[in-house]
Amino acid sequence: MDGDRELNVICHNCYYNSHKITERKLFFLIRKDLFFAPWFCYGLRHGRKKIIFITGTDTGVGKTLLSALLLAHLRSSGCRALAMKPFCSGGREDVRMLQAGQRGELSDAEVNPFYFSAPVAPLVELEKTRRNISLKQVITKIRRIGKKCDRLLIEGSGGLMVPLGKGWLVEDLIAKLDCRVIVVARNQLGTINHTLLTVARLRDKGIKRRNIMVALMGGRKADASSASNEKILAQLLRPVSVVNVPDLERYGVKKSVGKLALGAAKRVLGQLVLGDVRRGGKYS
Repeated sequence: MDGDRELNVICHNCYYNSHKITERKLFFLIRKDLFFAPWFCYGLRHGRKKIIFITGTDTGVGKTLLSALLLAHLRSSGCRALAMKPFCSGGREDVRMLQAGQRGELSDAEVNPFYFSAPVAPLVELEKTRRNISLKQVITKIRRIGKKCDRLLIEGSGGLMVPLGKGWLVEDLIAKLDCRVIVVARNQLGTINHTLLTVARLRDKGIKRRNIMVALMGGRKADASSASNEKILAQLLRPVSVVNVPDLERYGVKKSVGKLALGAAKRVLGQLVLGDVRRGGKYS
């Protein structure tokens, strides 16, 4: 073992900060602290994806709220994180929510380079004006922002099959990015079908299961299925992790996203950022 070789590892006291540490000191920590070992082994084996893509089973499922919470959580940990929503239709409330968490480090045009005033799929507006946006153009915009940070959160538009340009969909953008994917879903009746379809489609696009997580968003419209959806989805999707995000509306989250990220939602956000590795089954 070369004791002078440096590795970037994840410290269990703060999952997201990279610390340079010699290999000799690293293995001393592993022997001393068994809790540290599994997190280190996961990071060494799989690495951490710089980009986290937040998609959903539908529109209005809570992607923007979760993205803002993840951004606040990462930045409060000392991580240089930024967030963007490349496509936005109908209004820029989502952009303002993300901007509130990154202190004006990016302009609105950088956070949301492709804006459409009508609340319809981007391709619909593009065809009306006989324009097109290529997948390459979007990748270029994302890469440019990625150079300014250590972790980049990308909020998608609607679900995987939303057409963003001629001949390509949200899922094609995800497939081109070296990223982890968080699927945001409502914890209500119907979510099992929608979530299974979404994850299956990601798998068809070549996204490995170890790079997929599901965030079940609780809400005030809970129904009889809300108590069992997490368990059933975890069984059917294993080893993909399913994380239950509690009802956040009662905290007035739009006014205190930062406080919530450090409080009631902190543990759940930690699982989503790093990935829950304490699960059974094999990855592929």
